[in-house]
Amino acid sequence: MTETGTSSGTPSHRPAGISRETLNRLPHRALGVDVGGTGIKGGIVDLGTGELVGERFRIETPQPATPDAVREVIAEIIDELLSREEAPAQEDLTVGVLIPGVVVDGVVYSAANIDPSWMNTDLDSLLADLPGRIRTLNDADGAGLGEARYGAGFGQDGTVMTITLGTGIGSAVVHDGVLVPNMEFGHLEFEGRVAEHRASAAARKAADMPWEDYGRLLNRLLTHVERLTAPRLFIIGGGVSKRSDDFLPFVTDTRAPVVTAKLRNNAGIVGAALFAAEQEASARAIRDGAVD
Repeated sequence: MTETGTSSGTPSHRPAGISRETLNRLPHRALGVDVGGTGIKGGIVDLGTGELVGERFRIETPQPATPDAVREVIAEIIDELLSREEAPAQEDLTVGVLIPGVVVDGVVYSAANIDPSWMNTDLDSLLADLPGRIRTLNDADGAGLGEARYGAGFGQDGTVMTITLGTGIGSAVVHDGVLVPNMEFGHLEFEGRVAEHRASAAARKAADMPWEDYGRLLNRLLTHVERLTAPRLFIIGGGVSKRSDDFLPFVTDTRAPVVTAKLRNNAGIVGAALFAAEQEASARAIRDGAVD
């Protein structure tokens, strides 16, 4: 992995829009938890390098995946991580939690790929009694932030777009290192259908689509998205990215390079931890009246 840290534990490449004061206030480590359709996983993240400290911890997603049932699993994962010697001290603890839905000010406003009971769930209330200062965001946003700041997009100026291909299609937009949240390009109309119903990894598998055909389909989708957003880099994530050599050679018409995610299945955990730590550090800087 590209080295992204300094001896102080803060990223060596300061994104535009992230103040030096905020970076100086980041803890050395934070927790990230990524809620998925089949599994909920978490880890301790070194914020200087973007790497996990120790093994990630995973528990099967409860069925039905209601807010209360998922909250219990999140609590169990946090407890396990805090029991480890490498865990952050309680007074410095920040925890990022990713949810597969649009999240605005701690409230879930979509449930396309999650149990419908999550609609309008107040995450701040749901998770209020868990340890640490918890921040929440969309799952693709977490993965995209992790990739842009520590992975395939590290050091890239301008707009970096991460596309996650799985049960649906997630998308994350990061501009000069700063996340623009809840960009749901998987729900665009594309060739007469919702994009993720036609071009997700699950849709490819259901249609028994050859990889070459899938690559050409993604080529059309990404050129369509590029006309709307003009990113400087596309990053392809999700489980299907392990097979990128089978389909990315057929993505040929975008101006922006198209590369495979580097952090793989840890991208969400890393991005969640970073998001929570930066949000808390920014809030502290504002409370203390600190500016660059």
